[in-house]
Amino acid sequence: MDSGRLGETLLPKRIALPVFCSDPLSSVAYATEEILLILALGGLAVLHLAWYAAVGIVVLLLVVVASYRQTCYAYPGGGGAYVVSAENLGRTAALTAASALLIDYVLTVAVSVVSGVAAITSAVPTLNGYAVALSVFFVVVLAWMNLRGVRESGRWFAVPTYAFVGVVYLMFAVAAARLATGVTIRAESADLPVDAVSAYSGIALVLLALRAFASGCTALTGVEAVSNGVPAFEKPKSRNAAMTLAVMGGLSATMFFGITTLAMVYEVHVAEDPTRLGLAPGTPVSTALAQIGRATFGDWHVLFYLLQAVTAGVLVLAANTAFNGFPMLASVLGRDRYAPRQLVHRGDRLAYSNGIVLLALAAIVLIVAFDAQLTRLIQLYIVGVFVSFTLSQAGMVKHWRRELASLAGTGTGTGTGTGTGTGSRTGTGITPGPRTRPRPGSRPGSRSVASERRHILRRLSINSVGACLTAVVLVIVLVTKFTHGAWIVVIAMPLLFAGMKGVRRHYETVAAEVAVGADERPRALAGNHVLVLVATINAPSLRALSYALTLRPDSLTAVTVAEDPAEAEVLRAAWDAHGIEVPLRVLSSPYRSIVQPVLRHVRDAPERAGDAVISVIIPEYVVGRWWEQALHNQSALRLKARLLFMRNVVTIDVPYRLASARELAAQRASAAREREERP
Repeated sequence: MDSGRLGETLLPKRIALPVFCSDPLSSVAYATEEILLILALGGLAVLHLAWYAAVGIVVLLLVVVASYRQTCYAYPGGGGAYVVSAENLGRTAALTAASALLIDYVLTVAVSVVSGVAAITSAVPTLNGYAVALSVFFVVVLAWMNLRGVRESGRWFAVPTYAFVGVVYLMFAVAAARLATGVTIRAESADLPVDAVSAYSGIALVLLALRAFASGCTALTGVEAVSNGVPAFEKPKSRNAAMTLAVMGGLSATMFFGITTLAMVYEVHVAEDPTRLGLAPGTPVSTALAQIGRATFGDWHVLFYLLQAVTAGVLVLAANTAFNGFPMLASVLGRDRYAPRQLVHRGDRLAYSNGIVLLALAAIVLIVAFDAQLTRLIQLYIVGVFVSFTLSQAGMVKHWRRELASLAGTGTGTGTGTGTGTGSRTGTGITPGPRTRPRPGSRPGSRSVASERRHILRRLSINSVGACLTAVVLVIVLVTKFTHGAWIVVIAMPLLFAGMKGVRRHYETVAAEVAVGADERPRALAGNHVLVLVATINAPSLRALSYALTLRPDSLTAVTVAEDPAEAEVLRAAWDAHGIEVPLRVLSSPYRSIVQPVLRHVRDAPERAGDAVISVIIPEYVVGRWWEQALHNQSALRLKARLLFMRNVVTIDVPYRLASARELAAQRASAAREREERP
């Protein structure tokens, strides 16, 4: 796709919802189960605390959604926690948020895909032994789909996302109808005992309840994705993003609370260890949502399998939220020189291809390392989420306070409503920096200063409440999950932070090292002495010698490495027979090495005096088939790798294309012409 078609990739709200919200919408499929898993440690007596955890999570979800709606308006250039923190809290806070988000995105892919595979294995238990392979397969498929472009992948993701929402609400309707008629519905695990691992009371009970609440907060993962991707929306970008966020919040809150309610009414019991439910070791236990679906639909097995299918689909595709967020954030970090510059560039389909591939590889490593076990991965999950939540909301508080200060300087009467605080979207991503724009929801001259002040104070209040709540939850998460795996993220974040700082230092060091003064100009070097490597007299060697003659060097020598003196004499005879006027230098190699004699010759050459350059010309075969590559040029690769680090030495490849390479070049040229002729 041509760069000029970037506008065609912008998303309408109906596509943006599954693209950016599949993660928070799908999180409701396992958030309730995570609450019950933790409370099960205390036995049946404490399962009723799930109600309180669910209410607290719904309130928190609505506050966070309201807070991020303000970010959509204040940063229509695609703020995200990194940009918001950079502008309002400084680079240290920004890099902390970035490290949290990058880890969160990798975990989102791993957790979402593993959750989807768990839904599949709940319906088809015989697939339990293939969880890792299935998870890796789905990550590869998702990466491939995203490499095709955001809009194209969004169409694929829309179907399972909307189907999941529809089937969940259908399940609610069926459950309500059956319960209203007096039918008693119980889960398949309702009669199984839940043995407490120990007695919980007092402080221990409070900590258990807080840990259950923290685990259930996985329902909030991915909420920030919409504010990160505002530039991807169709105009009006901020309004469409805020509306999408509001719809997502309403759907997530109602589905999560509905699933939790049915789990409590049906007496769903789950445990990480099946023996605590009186089952044999290794016996697979269905997920909470699977038990709810099977109990609700009863004999309507088709609807149960439909629920499992759409659940698996939306859980796997929920990773798409990260496949959109990670590459864009990596691109911003790359442009700010905190990440490799290769992450800045878009691929053939205008997607950040390098970021997509990097995310897929990191997620695969994590899935394999944790053996595709959801209960182990989930413990790492929400630390980074709430770090980014807290920093983003704290940054927004400072942003609105600055807006109030600037408003106070405008005096009384009507104001123009201009100020700073958004970003702009370029061909490579988000460009944070100073800019001027109308304040959210206002038109120049449309509001009095007093009215504008009230609106800013309202937004300040929302973000202040959001910052306080997410900070409290962050502390709860750290305290209750630290020893259960969260310590890995606590260690990984500073390491990633230090890595990004190191990348920035490297780029700054290189920039300073290669900088030139205003009066510096190119100058002629003391000389160019050319060495042409030959093994025998053939077409590639003659082509390399012909090229060397066009350089008009100060000296020209052909160099060959001979293991056997007899081979050297054969080459000399052939050299004289062809009448080649270039002198031939034979290097002895009693240890049968080709690279070392050449390196010694170049290192000890008298022509290296001063700033004279030695150009080493290497004739190379060019092949067209992948398997042919392994049969040629390995010595040339090793030699070039060593010569690269020698002072004042230049290596020059003179390619000689074999028939297979010429055929491949013709095919590529034909394909390029076809692309250019397309409308």
